Amino acid sequence: MFEREARPTGTMVGMASMVKGSNLPVSASTVQCVLRWSGGTGVPDVDASALLLDERGKVRDDQDFIFYNQPAHASGAVGHAGKQSGAGGFTDTVVVELARLEPSVERVVLAASADGGTFGQVPGLTLTVIDPAGSEIAQFAITDATTETAFVCGELYRRSGAWKFRAVGQGYASGLAGLATDFGISVAESPPADAARPVPPSPAESPAAPAPPARIEAPREAPRRREDTGAPVPARPPGVLTPTHLPSGPPAAPFVPAPPTRLPSGPPAPFTPLAPTRLPGVTPPRV
Repeated sequence: MFEREARPTGTMVGMASMVKGSNLPVSASTVQCVLRWSGGTGVPDVDASALLLDERGKVRDDQDFIFYNQPAHASGAVGHAGKQSGAGGFTDTVVVELARLEPSVERVVLAASADGGTFGQVPGLTLTVIDPAGSEIAQFAITDATTETAFVCGELYRRSGAWKFRAVGQGYASGLAGLATDFGISVAESPPADAARPVPPSPAESPAAPAPPARIEAPREAPRRREDTGAPVPARPPGVLTPTHLPSGPPAAPFVPAPPTRLPSGPPAPFTPLAPTRLPGVTPPRV
């Protein structure tokens, strides 16, 4: 795609140091966009990426997002060349063949994301644009990063039929996903932890057990009470005879004796003996 020509180390042919918001023309048909940073303890990993935008400032589809998991565009005009390390630190490079870009592509955004930290922890972050001859066309140092986890470092854009480069330096605290969403990329959200757990299938419903037969209880008798005192008589257990309690104490009513029988007075009435009964054939004895 793009092969950088060898040149003496340290030579900077036509390089322009840029500030945020500045721009300059790009006459080369192909450029390397090299992201550089210094390593060290606690420095997060950095990845370069590119987005191809139309006149609306949005990607046409998800294929217009070029990064480490999708390193080449279908047109072959943009590719992720990969990451390298050296004595001076690290580089990650995106190659853009401007002459091969489709007419509907108006801008190529050059972005970066930090993994495991923020850009405030990344020293020496710089975007350099290099032509096929190895000349550094532009260099933009990002020195004001703090809590951002994604950055739009710069962009290549069409203007009056020619290409130009602009130093942007816009940060995102929402990471690469927030940056990509801003330009129309559909980012799938991770499911919540509870939703990720498989839900066990519910057991088949078993037929309802028959209801137990209804218990019919005999009506309870009202508690009995003693006639003399009115106290309740304790219930007797089954099979045990209850002794009869005789009333004690004075009778409820006074005793009234019956009137005496009166016998007739005076001499008794004369006794009239009965005539003897004569039986046939029997001679009564003589007196």
